[in-house]
Amino acid sequence: MTKYKVSLLFLFLLFKIGYSQSNSSKLKPPLDYVNPLVGTDSNFTLSTGNTYPAIALPWGMNFWSPQTGKMGSGWMYTYNARKIKGFKQTHQPSPWMNDYGQFSLMPVADSIQFTESSRESWFSHKSEIAKANYYKVFLADQNITTEITPTERAAVFRITYNKTDKPYLVVDAFDKGSYVKILPKERKIIGYTTRNSGGVPDNFKNYFVLEFDHDITLAKTFDGDQLRSETEITAKHAGAIVEFKTISPKTVVQVKVASSFISFDQAEQNLLEVKHKTFDEVRAEGTKKWNDVLGKIEVSGGSEKQLETFYSCLYRSLLFPRMFYEFDKKGNAMHYSPYNGKIEKGYMFTDTGFWDTFRALFPLIDLVYADMGAKMQEGLVNAYKESGWLPEWASPGFRNIMIGNNSASIVADGYLKLHDSYKYDIESLFEALVKDANNEGPLTAVGRAGIDQYKKIGYVPYDDKLKQTASRSLEYAYDDFTIYQLAKALHKPDSIVNYYKQRSLNYKNLFDPETKWMRPKSKSGEFLPEFDPMDWGRQFTEGSSMHYSWSVFHDIQGLVNLLGGKKVFIQQLDTVFNSPATIFPRSNNRGIIHEMREMQVADMGQYAHGNQPAQHIIYLYNYVGQPWKTQYWVRETLNRMYTPTPDGYCGDEDNGQTSAWYVFSALGFYPVCPGTNQYVLGAPLFKNAIIHLDNGKTITVKAEKNSEENRYVNKLFLNGKLYTKNYLNFEALKDGNTLNFQMTNTPNKNRGTQPSAFPYSLSN
Repeated sequence: MTKYKVSLLFLFLLFKIGYSQSNSSKLKPPLDYVNPLVGTDSNFTLSTGNTYPAIALPWGMNFWSPQTGKMGSGWMYTYNARKIKGFKQTHQPSPWMNDYGQFSLMPVADSIQFTESSRESWFSHKSEIAKANYYKVFLADQNITTEITPTERAAVFRITYNKTDKPYLVVDAFDKGSYVKILPKERKIIGYTTRNSGGVPDNFKNYFVLEFDHDITLAKTFDGDQLRSETEITAKHAGAIVEFKTISPKTVVQVKVASSFISFDQAEQNLLEVKHKTFDEVRAEGTKKWNDVLGKIEVSGGSEKQLETFYSCLYRSLLFPRMFYEFDKKGNAMHYSPYNGKIEKGYMFTDTGFWDTFRALFPLIDLVYADMGAKMQEGLVNAYKESGWLPEWASPGFRNIMIGNNSASIVADGYLKLHDSYKYDIESLFEALVKDANNEGPLTAVGRAGIDQYKKIGYVPYDDKLKQTASRSLEYAYDDFTIYQLAKALHKPDSIVNYYKQRSLNYKNLFDPETKWMRPKSKSGEFLPEFDPMDWGRQFTEGSSMHYSWSVFHDIQGLVNLLGGKKVFIQQLDTVFNSPATIFPRSNNRGIIHEMREMQVADMGQYAHGNQPAQHIIYLYNYVGQPWKTQYWVRETLNRMYTPTPDGYCGDEDNGQTSAWYVFSALGFYPVCPGTNQYVLGAPLFKNAIIHLDNGKTITVKAEKNSEENRYVNKLFLNGKLYTKNYLNFEALKDGNTLNFQMTNTPNKNRGTQPSAFPYSLSN
């Protein structure tokens, strides 16, 4: 055999091995597939995620991010920006909610430059490395390389000053009231920031401490744009500048930083997370932590792009809700309460909107990360005891945004999934659900706005001051269902159980038999005139009737009955995908919101995957005997709406919800109705998946013949036995099992067609 032929054979074998591995096994640790820049190419008018690179540990109290936007901008980092103004400790859940407790560090060289406009530096993505727990970038104007690696409450910076005899560091405590003090002999800076966007008591502060491994040779402070000679300052906008002793030809400064919402002393306690560790040690520990947490779901047998998308989505699913608790010297959890301003014992979590995350994010946590899910339930107990209410959107305390009473879903579904293995004060949580379900809260978005009318006539009328009344009514009915489910599980009196069961049927009161869509109603019972189901707004929340009419998660069969049977239901459901991507309103002054534009450009008709109310719609074909349509549209959405790139989402990522949709759907099932024990089947994306549960059991998902063409399920075997239903039970999953999907390129129109295969509906 000639050398030429040997070389060709060798290359062929390499190609075969590489192809086989890339399509059947995961070659790298899961962290290596994560791209924190996914979704950062967004702006006010069009969201492709509205994310920022969160350099953090799972559910960490503090995140770090490069800052390209101006101080106070919710868009702190955008991919198309060209200059970095600082590296910010952030607690921002989304640009719409903005930030709280933020401050920043920025290294500069040669001269003192401390305002955002003077210190900012050009950078390139070509010299930027972004990992979940590591960030590195070259600041071109300053000739400085900055690296960051975090723990849950602290971080280490490694700053390399190249060829300068004047290396400086700017610490910006931001405006709205702040304090800094430089302690040169101790190589420290301490301070606090009060900047927030709401949701905090009057005594709110984020206390921080920085510790350097270099001597400080010059120390100054600033107030806004005014440089000061003092080493301590309290001002509207305080900051500090320090110069370090140089080492030629380059100076490498290590900065250890931590913060606390409790006190300076507690900030020092939190600094122990990094105090006796090197940069590389902290990074290695963070890498192991991420690989352990991400590795609880192992997927293989997909393309490199699919692996990157999956683990990038899983990373986003593991950021929120964030820990808002700290540990005292004895290792006991405690927290500053964002509700009463006191230091309290126990867990607290925040920065999540239940309107988004009840759908898939919390079900994912309760299934795969149950230990953390139980702590989150304990945090809700504390939130109720400290405020008298449950949050619906916390950041860090109550925020007056979005609708519904979806804490009921979080609590009920959590208990149904966790109570066999974890004990917490569920009675207090049930008390909270009943209170919130029957009273208006201190804010419109706490408790139930419009509850008096809802209880009196069975819906919230559109002519009674409140907005978004149709969406409120539909969500309240579903929330009542989850209270009904929890009341049954807790063996509450029949009078309570039946009361909430009956209220959960209130969705029927908005069904218009003429148009066959959910339609807002007046106090006198008249439907809203001039109605078009594709018209956004008009008493619907960030959507239209075409999106919200399907928000009957708990009783799809009831909706089938209202529509007149399966045939009409299927036609109506097909309409969502077959309608033109028309944006309403087009001819009035209510304007275009970014969610409308995101639906339009997606080219999937009126299916608005970029916004949460529509995300379950694809799975509803399972309730009427056409699961192959679910399988088709799931794969279309996975393929077209998600990529591992800066424009990788099709709307707001929203605290892990849109990512959790991808994670569940790629595994082959989805929790359409939290509060039940079922996950509705789709079709897996990968050939292999192993889910490691906290109870030591494993779920194995196999789809050997899965491919781009083979997106349909021909047969499904559960633990080796033929399985014909369109859903999976939680009880079977938590005990561990093997799912074997036989995939094909043509729909099996005989599987899952009988009513006995359909998922749960209250009317059944």
